[in-house]
Amino acid sequence: MADKKILIVDDEQDIIELLSYNLTRDGFEVATATDGEEALKKIRAKSFDLVILDLMMPGIQGMELCRILRDDPKTKDLSIIVLTAKTEEVDRILGLEMGADDYITKPFSPRELIARIKAVLRRSTRALPKGKYITAGELTINTETYSVAKNNAPLNLSPTEFRLLLYLVERRGKIFNREHLLNAVWKDEGYVEPRTVDVHISRIRTQIEEDPANPVYLKTRRGIGYYFENTLPDKD
Repeated sequence: MADKKILIVDDEQDIIELLSYNLTRDGFEVATATDGEEALKKIRAKSFDLVILDLMMPGIQGMELCRILRDDPKTKDLSIIVLTAKTEEVDRILGLEMGADDYITKPFSPRELIARIKAVLRRSTRALPKGKYITAGELTINTETYSVAKNNAPLNLSPTEFRLLLYLVERRGKIFNREHLLNAVWKDEGYVEPRTVDVHISRIRTQIEEDPANPVYLKTRRGIGYYFENTLPDKD
């Protein structure tokens, strides 16, 4: 993980100092910002591998900054870890739905945070099969560019969403529970909650389905798990 660049966005100076010390000691290159506006300027001026993002800040709030980054084609694949004092499940789910790769609550263990940073970075850089197109209905998946298009219109999937969709498409018709998908897509990396699978499935559906509430491609077998429909004709 040497030379990986991390931006810490937090308005608490003691948190910034604690994170900066531990991340620098572990070999990361660290920059900091104390509010959303400053963070956005730095992200647009310099390339980062990961952002550690507080939610409650002056100016642009963390959730809004996360949305801005995910909606921008230049930063849509930027890894984001939310680090916040908000501990309610609804906040955790909202953070993941807005595009965060992980959600950690304060107080936290610096050693655990670094382990989770490394896990997120491994997921974002894991190699995929090369030079291969897969079609399913109106979808075209390019495993060389890690991209998905629907009727030739590009979709905006994160690297983890892409791997999850690819895994299910390559095994059409087979039903997988959360635990299996966690082990297959996130591998054996710790600290990933089963609920994370549901959030990623929901985000994929908003991209590939005409009506995410009544999916045609990515379906649920109630009480069992998720599967990709295997009766769709491939595009000609």
